[in-house]
Amino acid sequence: MLVSELDLPALEYEDPELRGERFHERMRELRREHWLASGPYGYFALDREAVEFFLRTRSAIFPGVAMAQLFGVSEGPLHEQVQRNIINVNGDDHRRLRNLVNPALTPRAVERYRPMMREYIAELFGAVADAGRCEFVSAIAKPYPSLVIAAVMGAPREDAERLQTWSNVIQRQFDPRSLIEERELLDSAVAEFYEFAGALLAERRSRPGDDLISTLLAAEADGERLSDVECVNLVLNVLVGGVDTTQSQLAQAIRLFAEHPDQWALLAAQPELAPQAVEEVLRYEPITPFTARIMVEDVEHRGVVFPAGTIVTVSSFNANREPGEEDALGRFDITADRGAAKPLTFGAGIHYCVGANLARAELGEALAYLPRQMGKLELDGDASLDSISGIYGVLALPIRFSGSQG
Repeated sequence: MLVSELDLPALEYEDPELRGERFHERMRELRREHWLASGPYGYFALDREAVEFFLRTRSAIFPGVAMAQLFGVSEGPLHEQVQRNIINVNGDDHRRLRNLVNPALTPRAVERYRPMMREYIAELFGAVADAGRCEFVSAIAKPYPSLVIAAVMGAPREDAERLQTWSNVIQRQFDPRSLIEERELLDSAVAEFYEFAGALLAERRSRPGDDLISTLLAAEADGERLSDVECVNLVLNVLVGGVDTTQSQLAQAIRLFAEHPDQWALLAAQPELAPQAVEEVLRYEPITPFTARIMVEDVEHRGVVFPAGTIVTVSSFNANREPGEEDALGRFDITADRGAAKPLTFGAGIHYCVGANLARAELGEALAYLPRQMGKLELDGDASLDSISGIYGVLALPIRFSGSQG
């Protein structure tokens, strides 16, 4: 049966009120009705098995190039970036790039960045510690990954703020409205980053260091090396994928812990639980709740045919909660044994997020440090949540805290 012939519930994806608990409730309702839902641009896959299928099948690709073409992005810096973005590269070219970049971002490779992560999170908290309260997004969540990514790239600390700005702007290439209304801004941001990264790359060629660019320049696999253009675009991918996302996931983490004080107290008493806490935060409130794929040929799954050109958006939110909301998967619990099923927040298959290990390390260092320093944590007003379209972040998070627990 064609997917278009099914009688499916509808997800009001662009509803500005669909966030927070209302978002949770609506996704639970949809999953109880079907494993699929209809939407404004195609369909939504709502259970783990279907989500993994569409993320892993070679018969579907990320629709970044198609979306850019649809909105007339046919030349200029943004066009070049879209064409070279690793998420839009497939087949042998993608395998080659991954083979060259993966060793630079393995769990072991990112360990060398942990000391400076600890330094930055301590410095940022130190600036607000005496006040006993802060707006967490602007005080800590936003500057923290920017400082980290500058150090990872081997860029001067003073460049952290503009790296944050570039990341925020370039990330909007996945938002149709921005492609219509902010094309000039997007082109400008990509061009500025290319110029900045190109100069940094030239410097690292003459003076290699212990940083990502130096590592990528030295990378070799099967006699292949990265060109300068490939290296700059991979660094851009790490920037765009590693600043807004980590900022948003850390802010969501602190919001969740403020709403679950027993879990916060447990983490303060046992900071060794930080890696489990990271996985639970990624599972429970993924800041990329949806990822799209477009079929490049007719695909049949569970007796349903998805014709070539069909867009299927997978829900990591639902996939992370399988087999159902009625059991322990519906609760936020950093001590729960979730088994071998990892959160699908970073995707799956060949396009699994290249910077996932770096993000996990950043989140882990923050969640090992902050609970013991903050003590009792409470919201100091309402959290302002962003839209579920794109990066599901936190716009503002006022908190108060009582002081060190040791």
